[in-house]
Amino acid sequence: MKKLFIYYSHTGNGEVVAEHFSDEGVEVRRVYPKKDLPKSFFFGILAGGFQATIKKKAKLNDFDSDISSYDHIYIGSPIWNARFSCPINTVLEQLDLSNKKLTFVLYSGSGEADKAVKRINKEYPNSEIIILKEPKKYSEELNKL
Repeated sequence: MKKLFIYYSHTGNGEVVAEHFSDEGVEVRRVYPKKDLPKSFFFGILAGGFQATIKKKAKLNDFDSDISSYDHIYIGSPIWNARFSCPINTVLEQLDLSNKKLTFVLYSGSGEADKAVKRINKEYPNSEIIILKEPKKYSEELNKL
């Protein structure tokens, strides 16, 4: 089974997950928005949370949406206001996920994302969801993957 991890990272948590997946033989694609959030942690999270709430989609730099040769797709996103990040909203809009095994890897500061899980289960009922509490800070969270 060929696997692909597509992710967005604002604070480095996605990078840690990507490195883990890469070490496991999973191919990795990072998503880069054309316009990044403010560098300040506080203002970045504030802006990201607001944009996520209104389900804004970000314009992406050179995103390869061809996933036809993969069987299992992992989507990695920080959770902001119980929602996906804006770059991941764009990715989900562009991908044809039919006939793919789908796993969402969510990185959350609190390690909890109950509202996000409910939203995801409603839209993607056959997907798996893994919630990681700041894997950059708590490397043992990677054992959930």
